[in-house]
Amino acid sequence: MTFGEKVRELRKAKNLTLRELAIKVKVNFTYLSKIENQKLSFGEYPSEDLIRKLAKVLDGDMDELLLLAQKIPEDIKKRVIQRPDAFRKFASLDDKTIDKLLEDLSEDE
Repeated sequence: MTFGEKVRELRKAKNLTLRELAIKVKVNFTYLSKIENQKLSFGEYPSEDLIRKLAKVLDGDMDELLLLAQKIPEDIKKRVIQRPDAFRKFASLDDKTIDKLLEDLSEDE
């Protein structure tokens, strides 16, 4: 699912029109239409601030929306900066190994 598809899904679930959502997040409705239809050029991508507003108004998961928009949530970004060695190692793991690690971590909770 793309960022735009997710925004549309959340907006429709809240029974909001593009114009109603635009008013709530203080942007032009044509901009939201471009987001939903993946018609943005590179310089037009939504800011983290707008993504956070959309998540709040649409009751969406902020981290999911940020990641779908290819933005890294601030708390994750901070940890990567604090421990680049760990994230480099983690990034080199295959999915099976990552799934096993996550399973082991869940058992510890």
